[in-house]
Amino acid sequence: MILQFSMFVSPPKQAMAANAPDLNLNAKSAILIEASTGQVLYENNADTPLPPASMAKMMTEYLVMEAVKSGKFKWEDMVTASPYAADVIGSGQLLALGEQATVRDMFAAMSIYSSNDASVALAEFIAGSEEEFAKMMNAKAREFGLSEHANFINATGLSRADLGQYAPTELQGETLLTAKDAALIAYNILKDHKEILEFTSTPSKKFREADKAPMINWNWMLEGNKDNVNFRRYAYTGLDGLKTGSTDDAGYCFTGTAERNGLRLISVVMGTPTEPKRFEETRKVLDYGFNNFELKQVIAPKQEIDSLKVVNIKKGVEKQVPVVTETGISIVAKKGATPENFVVTAEPAEESKLVAPIAKDTVVGTVKVTYEGQEQVANLIAAQEVEKGSWFRLLFRSIGEFFVDMVSGGDKQ
Repeated sequence: MILQFSMFVSPPKQAMAANAPDLNLNAKSAILIEASTGQVLYENNADTPLPPASMAKMMTEYLVMEAVKSGKFKWEDMVTASPYAADVIGSGQLLALGEQATVRDMFAAMSIYSSNDASVALAEFIAGSEEEFAKMMNAKAREFGLSEHANFINATGLSRADLGQYAPTELQGETLLTAKDAALIAYNILKDHKEILEFTSTPSKKFREADKAPMINWNWMLEGNKDNVNFRRYAYTGLDGLKTGSTDDAGYCFTGTAERNGLRLISVVMGTPTEPKRFEETRKVLDYGFNNFELKQVIAPKQEIDSLKVVNIKKGVEKQVPVVTETGISIVAKKGATPENFVVTAEPAEESKLVAPIAKDTVVGTVKVTYEGQEQVANLIAAQEVEKGSWFRLLFRSIGEFFVDMVSGGDKQ
């Protein structure tokens, strides 16, 4: 008998973000979250819907990677540029009408060079048309729990006016996201498809081997730019993604992610006034996170919990089984937090479930860690097997317990 308890993280809490200082950002909105839990560490107008420009491509990236991982398509499949893909304006301008490239090469053009033409080509390849693909984007937004304002009308983040004759007919409005929405898309990408960092961390790459010049990543903050004379002043230690965006309506936007000492952060700034400013403001946000927080392991895997070292078992050869944690629990904490700041509680599974035989590693309870509004739960598992007792053993045990109860009852009278 194996009981099923899943480890989970509660929805992001705002407790630590509420006490964050004013970073004096020159941006319309911003947010900072920890990548493994989604915990919000800083926010400023993070629920305000704004045009995200090419940051919308993060959802396109997610859906392409999902289609590949599910086996629907392969990285080596060939994608053909339609008239729309060849005509679309903005970043890219790589594809000629009818030109073919692999899904992988198209994806690299989208994630490194923010190629609108590659994004459209991939959307049409996955869904048949960009509008049908945008419907998939909106469905995924609901699945992610994005805000009611989150809306996609295309795969690129271009405005309806920019699309001209290719504007959608069924989808209404414009593409809009809040900073929190963008952070949650990035959170889900890193959770489900971390291989994206192989693409987004690439400073430059040729689209075709015969090309004279490579595609230059619009993300100036990549750690890989530390020796680039043009971008080294922006290069940020540990930064390996994720997506820039800019239009006249959106201003300059950037969803960044960086990892240092086991702590990965996701930052979003929207509506900065200049291209350099989006990176300068991102540096302020990430510096605040790395200077003030750490990912602290509160409970280790296979650890004994003082408040619940054993769990009672019915109908077993043994009446109890020692328990340990199935996995560890790590929590984003302020630097300098002490063990007393973390509240650890544990409880067994309901009695009706704790009946022998119990196999080793069966889930028999849960342990919860609470810290400043955060809660994380892990399973407690049986540290050893408990065999079912024979009817003879159980009969004599019940008789013995009956007489013990009689004596105990008599002593109390």
